[in-house]
Amino acid sequence: MPSNKSVSDAPIVQFTNCRILRDHQLQREDLWVREGKILNPEKLFFDEKGSADVQLDCKDSIIAPGFIDVQINGGFGVDFSLATDDFKSGIDLVSQKILSHGVTSFCPTLVTSPPSVYHQILPQISVRNGGAHGAGILGAHLEGPFISKEKKGAHPEHCLRTFEAGAFQDLLATYGSLDCVQIVTLAPEMRRSSEVIQELTSRGICVSLGHSVANLSQAEEAVQHGATFITHLFNAMLPFHHRDPGIVGLLTSDKIPAGRRVFYGMISDGIHTNPAALRIAHRAHPKGLVLVTDAIAGMGLAPGRHTLGQQVVEIDGLNTYIAGTKTLSGSVATMDTCVRHFQEATGCSVETALEAASLHPAQLLGIEHKKGTLNYDSDADFLMLNDNLYVQATYIAGEEVWRQDASGM
Repeated sequence: MPSNKSVSDAPIVQFTNCRILRDHQLQREDLWVREGKILNPEKLFFDEKGSADVQLDCKDSIIAPGFIDVQINGGFGVDFSLATDDFKSGIDLVSQKILSHGVTSFCPTLVTSPPSVYHQILPQISVRNGGAHGAGILGAHLEGPFISKEKKGAHPEHCLRTFEAGAFQDLLATYGSLDCVQIVTLAPEMRRSSEVIQELTSRGICVSLGHSVANLSQAEEAVQHGATFITHLFNAMLPFHHRDPGIVGLLTSDKIPAGRRVFYGMISDGIHTNPAALRIAHRAHPKGLVLVTDAIAGMGLAPGRHTLGQQVVEIDGLNTYIAGTKTLSGSVATMDTCVRHFQEATGCSVETALEAASLHPAQLLGIEHKKGTLNYDSDADFLMLNDNLYVQATYIAGEEVWRQDASGM
């Protein structure tokens, strides 16, 4: 078939011998890519009379959308909540290293910190596309400091704040700027939180409920005002009670506004949540489940002492605690590990496990027209995986940015 270069001179790459995750199913089709986007082959054949310039044999791999991590505190010795002179090189290092775990875009997450830390760090975070340099940055996730001291978890109590004085103005003064902010986690039971939630969502910022002692009606009210996410379900919130299920009750609430979906993050590392709790949540509300790593600076490093913002944490095997306590403080899990554990713990389909780390976070952030799917015209951010869901190669904008070498590294 002759190639028609009148539409674009960019090369067309055809990925063959693969199973593509599209429309919630693995389908035996080829994937066509040009200029960083996924092409519709019918338009290519019939409208352009075009054909592939390059064919790549995927050797029966699964091709799935790139993973999106909306809660990652750092990794590989880098802590996103520590203001340093070389903060940018730290975020660059993490964005490069997580390519091997299938993450093609992420939200660098800051835990509760003093205002000076936000004022120093946030101007150094900029939304950017991914590429050979590393995964794309979708914007910051600010987890705190407007949270409950009863459920502060690993967050330092002396840095916690309320909205009582100036509500949204207090938040602005604390953070300094919202220019690069994508998600804010707050406790909805706080006085004046409703007006803050409305103001944040009107600016296109996702509001997540977490580190909270809210009852179900307070959580429902927050959703009615625009909140759409729950930060690490079950962790740092009231335990489920049959008369008042608290924030967990949002998974089956009948008070969610029509046409809206509540999403919830889960740290599927085998430590933060018992597999039975993971199964309960997934069966109650499968379309809302978003896998997050909640990874800290110690991810990818040997056990020992590391930091999480203002706190010293200790890694003992796969457990991470505030030093000298048994309070969990983030995880050292990688996203591909979370996907495999989720599938194993729930017995869900391969498609479901992959979508919890790709489609669902994209839908949460309202970017599913660009990311999280392999639909035509979406960004060509995708992974090649084997049948056991180990990542073999990572692509961003159609370009290979990481590949497992023959030695298995």
